[in-house]
Amino acid sequence: MNKIKVLVVDDSRLFREMISRFLNGYPDIQVVAAAGDAFQARDMILRFEPDVMTLDVEMPRMNGIDFLRRLMPQYPIPTVMVSALNATVFDAMKAGAVDFVNKPVQSSPDDIGKWVQGELVPKIRAAAAAQVGQRERRPVKQVVSGGGEFHNKVLAIGASTGGTEAISDVVTNFHTDIPGTVIVQHMPPKFTEMYAERLDKECEVVVREAKDGDLVEKGKILVAPGDKQMRLMRTGDTYRVEVRPGAKVSGHCPSVDVLFESVAKAAGRNAVGVILTGMGADGAKGLLAMRKAGARTIGQNEATCVVYGMPKVAYDIGAVEKQVPLEYVANTVYNVLRSSFTQ
Repeated sequence: MNKIKVLVVDDSRLFREMISRFLNGYPDIQVVAAAGDAFQARDMILRFEPDVMTLDVEMPRMNGIDFLRRLMPQYPIPTVMVSALNATVFDAMKAGAVDFVNKPVQSSPDDIGKWVQGELVPKIRAAAAAQVGQRERRPVKQVVSGGGEFHNKVLAIGASTGGTEAISDVVTNFHTDIPGTVIVQHMPPKFTEMYAERLDKECEVVVREAKDGDLVEKGKILVAPGDKQMRLMRTGDTYRVEVRPGAKVSGHCPSVDVLFESVAKAAGRNAVGVILTGMGADGAKGLLAMRKAGARTIGQNEATCVVYGMPKVAYDIGAVEKQVPLEYVANTVYNVLRSSFTQ
């Protein structure tokens, strides 16, 4: 088995050494080099040709985001950002990072080891499977407003690796007539709130991190909080979300499967489900449940996915009715709404 060659970039020598030691303990991972700043990292990339880079945001001489902006057009490499709790991580995602992890607060060897196992290693493995540079990244098509009243309808979206930018590409093309929208993006606590705030500034519609009991209504998007499961509930003609702590499902909390299965039960044929880029299979079974309940379902195609995992599994089991490039997802949502739900 070929090992994933990793370059660790962080300005703390102690942190670099601890990360490297723990990563080298996994049979499928090998740290081939470590660097203390962007200039050292550039030389290490050329010398060792790593498969994945872990990159600190805050570094001397040049921060990680500026480094990515300069590096990716010339030498695209799957990159996992290692960040403190800071909204600038989303700038890194826009610059081309595949994913990010929240830097551990505690710095003891035991704490670092648990963090590497639970947070960093899964992200590195996902990044190793990512399409960076060669994937198609075409301009998002401008969406014409729905032109109808989509009464009592719900839109549900799920994504993981690469999903922060994919979701942004979709929802920034929504207009205020879009049905109430619920989203699960695999992301740590606190970051989901910052992500929702960022989307709210970019979108015509209102975007909020979901709270238990929030109404799902036209022109509003609710993003599931990190570390909580979100479900759609219906009372009469009113939809709300239930947001509660819970165990991981399909390996995740929040889980796309949990959301989609609840949408299948609460909304049935009055829903549209969308599954975007992501590692693993979370959301596939839930999307199939939605389709069986009469919902319309859309999947992102392989060419435009950062990781064609979740959409592939969903497509393979028959959960995806329409598979389209990312830049056509928003238009496809509106086309499906117009053809199915215009009253």
